[in-house]
Amino acid sequence: MDLFAAYGHAIVAMAIFAVMTLVLGPVAAIAKQRSGLAPGAQPVADYSDKGYRLHRAHGNAAETAGIFALVTLAAILAGAAAFWVNLFTGLFLLARILMLVVHVGGIGGANAGLRSMSYAFGTLMCLLLAVLAIIAVFGG
Repeated sequence: MDLFAAYGHAIVAMAIFAVMTLVLGPVAAIAKQRSGLAPGAQPVADYSDKGYRLHRAHGNAAETAGIFALVTLAAILAGAAAFWVNLFTGLFLLARILMLVVHVGGIGGANAGLRSMSYAFGTLMCLLLAVLAIIAVFGG
């Protein structure tokens, strides 16, 4: 598909983030089950509990996946500059990988500044992708 070849990095970033989110689901469920929780039960909000951290990491990834996919697809379909689309999606993915490592690793406890900064940076990348799509449609 030559039409989308220029956006290869962005498309791969979406696929990798989808796989990360898909893998987190059963991993979090297994952790919750091992701690004695019934399927679908919410763990107690305790960042010292790895099961809770996995649960939150999955929930946060699932909440963000749709937004990331929408703004990335909008930028691609609008014909936004491939360089910027690829860069912003790659940076988003790096931010989410960092957030996952920090979140699941329990680095910084409940008030992990690095986790919050990586989340905010990923959100910024999504906003920039949306701006690229808007500019590509109305600015050119």
